[in-house]
Amino acid sequence: MSKVPGPALDRLIDDLYYLEGTPPYSRLLLPAAPAPLLIVNLGAPFLIRTSADLDDVDYADGCVVTTPTRAWEFGYPTPTRSVGVHFKPWGLAPFLPMPAVELCDRPATLEHIWGGPALAELRDRLALAGTPDEALQVLEEELVRRLRPIDGLDIVRQLAGEIAETGGAVPINELGAAAHASSTYLAKRFKEVIGVTPKRLARSYRFTVTVLALDVAAPVNWGEVAAGAGYFDQPHFVREFREFTGLTPTRYVEVRRRFLREHPHHALEGWPLPAD
Repeated sequence: MSKVPGPALDRLIDDLYYLEGTPPYSRLLLPAAPAPLLIVNLGAPFLIRTSADLDDVDYADGCVVTTPTRAWEFGYPTPTRSVGVHFKPWGLAPFLPMPAVELCDRPATLEHIWGGPALAELRDRLALAGTPDEALQVLEEELVRRLRPIDGLDIVRQLAGEIAETGGAVPINELGAAAHASSTYLAKRFKEVIGVTPKRLARSYRFTVTVLALDVAAPVNWGEVAAGAGYFDQPHFVREFREFTGLTPTRYVEVRRRFLREHPHHALEGWPLPAD
């Protein structure tokens, strides 16, 4: 289940969620998307692998992931139980003790972010919550308590919001001119708040919009898809496709079809992909 937080947080967060039960697959491949994530784990440890050349890493108490630039794998325990936050691209920064760029493609433990004693106390309160609604209320209260001001948040939120509204199609130089800010200043602020530059964020939105619009149940004309997404040649599109999803376009369609076939109408269908 999920809920939209109250006014103190709703400009930073898309939703808070509670997850319990058996996942559709023990391992999911998560393509890069402009969506930072925080998870408080209440069950057995889960595993994260951020690149094919790295080993799995255990996360017992939870993790924080800023806006990724490449696909990563998430391994669920069975059964699983956790609460978490889907942030807007700029929404995680007010809860971090360091610039977001320091965590780009390097998930951090919640203990590293909030400290062991505070995290243990939060997990105890969540474990004692009688219902999912109560657990989400505990998490929301903790986030409100930890909310802090961030330099540059307002301009980043405004411009990143315009990037999001256009699906990454807005010219980045026009954003800077309208905001009366240099490209160097904006790149610095975006990396501090979101973890990536405005140009990289726009690429992420363009790619996400393109891929999620695919009808994988029908034949896909990849040349038309690449051209529609603004790529001048198909090889460039394929290279970026592999960077964002970890898969070739053909393999991506095969895996999405597998999810549709094996778990029709599942809440997770659409972006996470089977990795086992």
